[in-house]
Amino acid sequence: MNTEIRKVDSQGRIVLPLNWREKELKNVDEVIIVEEGGILKIIPKKNFELAKFFDSIQYDNDLVEKLEDWSEFERFILNEKQNDTK
Repeated sequence: MNTEIRKVDSQGRIVLPLNWREKELKNVDEVIIVEEGGILKIIPKKNFELAKFFDSIQYDNDLVEKLEDWSEFERFILNEKQNDTK
């Protein structure tokens, strides 16, 4: 963890550290700011190519039938994850 003290100007602005900007803000011009208990988290808003995940999930017909009932589907998925960790 790196800690720095930065000045805040009269309009509430700060300059983000150069090394963080170079590392985290490549091709990104927006950030997400999350306030949590008096702490601000600055997260780069990155675009994800969701299409690359299409057809990447293997499933069987039982899974498709469970999609009709979200609670049943969720139980099935959680059970599968628990079985994978054993």
